[in-house]
Amino acid sequence: MKNQAVAVALLAVMSSSFINTALADKLDDIIDSGKLRCAVTLDFPPMGSRDDKNNPVGFDVDYCNDLAKVLGVTAEVVETPFPDRIPALVSGRADVIVASTSDTLERAKTVGMTIPYFAFQMVVLTRDDAGINSYDDLKGKDVGNTSGTFEAIALEKDQKKWGSGSFRAYQTQNDTILAVAQGHIKASVVTNTVAAASIKSGKYKGLKIAGNAPYTIDYVSLAAKRNEYGLIHYLNLFVNQQVRSGRYAELYEKWVGGKPVDLTVPGVYY
Repeated sequence: MKNQAVAVALLAVMSSSFINTALADKLDDIIDSGKLRCAVTLDFPPMGSRDDKNNPVGFDVDYCNDLAKVLGVTAEVVETPFPDRIPALVSGRADVIVASTSDTLERAKTVGMTIPYFAFQMVVLTRDDAGINSYDDLKGKDVGNTSGTFEAIALEKDQKKWGSGSFRAYQTQNDTILAVAQGHIKASVVTNTVAAASIKSGKYKGLKIAGNAPYTIDYVSLAAKRNEYGLIHYLNLFVNQQVRSGRYAELYEKWVGGKPVDLTVPGVYY
């Protein structure tokens, strides 16, 4: 009887320990460790880059720091090129992806994605003296873009439909922006962040943004391991509070400028 009682007691302790272990998730681990490791891409300004002292800076870096602050831990930026974002998370080198990751259904098979925390709007990049103030003004003009990109395909398709003007393809985004700045083409279409970074850099004189292009908005999400439900729920609430507190708009103005892109998809829930 005594041995049976001891066995029952041990079983109760083991069961309690198992339940506590099962209930604990990555959110608890992060808080207990005192550190939040964010996978951030640092060659994609103004979302992520390095300053003249080699320190990580950008919208995504600030977003990681904000998340660490509310968790009461220290932020650690784990530099990850675009192809390494998901491997860094899955392998355990990072706790959360904060790296402008489009919320595709294919990616969601591997990682858990939050509601959008940022959205890329395509805009018209032109010069002050080009006489272009909107996307409609591109009709009949010489335009161009970086070969193979989504915006290049869309712009070339529209240029052919307009039936006048020309389209030129360039090998790199820098080549495209330089072509606009030097007057080889009248305008291009790029993400609002690329446009803002190009103008802010001071490398190109007389560039301006001439309104939005009528292309699909690219919504991007934070990401955690797919089975970390507690952490994903917390991240969703964090994104929500960043918007309603005005912090999203504040960071947008700081790194991009202008009115922030709406994070909701028209006509549907997210």
